[in-house]
Amino acid sequence: MVTRIPAPGASAAGATASRLRKVGAQAPDAARKAASMVQKNVRRAATGMLGLSGERMSKVDTAWLRMDSASNLMMINGVWTLSPGIGWEALCERVQQRLLQYPRFRQRVVEDAAGATWVEDRGFDIAAHVLRETLPRKAGQSMQRALQDRVGELAMQPLDGRRPLWQLHLIENFVGDDGQKGSALIVRIHHCIADGIALISVTMSLVDGGAEPPRRQRSPRDQAATAEDWIADALIKPFTGLTVKALDLAGDSAARSLQMLGDPEKAMHNGLAGTMDMARMAYQFMSDAAALALMPDDSPTRLKGQPGSAKRVAWCPPIPLDDVKAIGRALNCSINDVLLSCVAGAIGGYLRSQGDDPTGQEIRAMIPVNLRPMEEAWKLGNRFGLVPLVLPIGVANPIERVYEVRKRMAALKGSTQPILAFAMLAVAGLMVKPAQDALLNLFGRKTTAVMTNVPGPKEALTLCGARVTQCMFWVPQSGDIGLGVSILSYGGGVQFGVITDTTLCPEPQQIIDAFAPEFEQLSLLTLMLPWGD
Repeated sequence: MVTRIPAPGASAAGATASRLRKVGAQAPDAARKAASMVQKNVRRAATGMLGLSGERMSKVDTAWLRMDSASNLMMINGVWTLSPGIGWEALCERVQQRLLQYPRFRQRVVEDAAGATWVEDRGFDIAAHVLRETLPRKAGQSMQRALQDRVGELAMQPLDGRRPLWQLHLIENFVGDDGQKGSALIVRIHHCIADGIALISVTMSLVDGGAEPPRRQRSPRDQAATAEDWIADALIKPFTGLTVKALDLAGDSAARSLQMLGDPEKAMHNGLAGTMDMARMAYQFMSDAAALALMPDDSPTRLKGQPGSAKRVAWCPPIPLDDVKAIGRALNCSINDVLLSCVAGAIGGYLRSQGDDPTGQEIRAMIPVNLRPMEEAWKLGNRFGLVPLVLPIGVANPIERVYEVRKRMAALKGSTQPILAFAMLAVAGLMVKPAQDALLNLFGRKTTAVMTNVPGPKEALTLCGARVTQCMFWVPQSGDIGLGVSILSYGGGVQFGVITDTTLCPEPQQIIDAFAPEFEQLSLLTLMLPWGD
């Protein structure tokens, strides 16, 4: 009988082999876990969240952040005149009580390769954002003109990127052309914080009696947005729910179709009618996309060209809103038709005063369209699209011009161009800056002006006990656009303002001075028309 004697260390070797087999069996799980961790860190690094504690900026807001250029800063500029005057301490206290309730006004922006993040400014200093200053004046210059010059100067001064992107400039001792003593407040807010409609909500919380913004419950989705999240926010949500109702340029069938795009299952239940609406909507999308892409370049007027690096602003006394409504009723036109017609007439009149002949010429103005319910404006951010409106500046007859504007506004009804423009901004926010500039220059080459028409408060406001006697604002122009036109209704009046690049239009007051005569001429001709049914 042969007895086998195990070699020295055989038991240890067997045990080692057993452990290796077990490790080998566990290796796929470990590899998967390691790969998952690497993937997670890569994703976090790609979205810029690695090492940062904050809220990711939406892609649309990122596009506005990166759109600053040497000729156009993406700032919303505004000015209030107040009577009687207010003090710096009182304004600081109001800002701390109300404005700083919005997190955006306490947060600075940290950029990275993939976008930007809102981060709490732990060294926030109210004195760096609410500034007290004395209005510089030239010899013989009115305070009103000095204020206009100062607003234009500040429109080209970048905000400090190390701090939250907003500032208020208080001029405590200001006397307007009406001789009333008071104060003036210049407001500067970067467009990446909010659009004009959202800032109306901010304004209403800042004035006397204003309500604080609603308390927002932060969810995990607020901490970091994946690509799927922002696509849903940018492309699906504007199609659905109450947001569609905010698209006042869209007809009923378009609104139904947009809702169906957000809820295909419901569309199936609607049967053939729903299918037809969706088909019409798809055709509308393709037509509008082609129209945006194939827009011809704008008329080569003196208002179109390469802008410089200086701005100037001007505004006129308010026109009674009831007078505008009366003309609209008499001509069966909207208030917008009347006002936009007067703007076109004022620009045409300015060109004639410079020795140009605008007969037969047209200029294109981009008009923002709100894409959110007003009750959600307090959430800030940018939720608007753009539609191109061609202004008939070469039509001299005011009645003929107002009907031409009405016809062109009617042609925009049912258009999906606002949503396509919004989607374009969302896509631009994904790109590196050179590619983003190339995409957005599409609008700059084909546009002469940016024009906004915002309905403000119907009643006069007070701030720190002082009445807001006048208010005006200007949205930024992008690319090579050198003309911005703002129309704001407030306290029973309509305020008309212009901001221009001084290389293209050195004296915007000349455009402003033509606005009131255009309105008066339209009023007179309307009264001369036949009365009755």
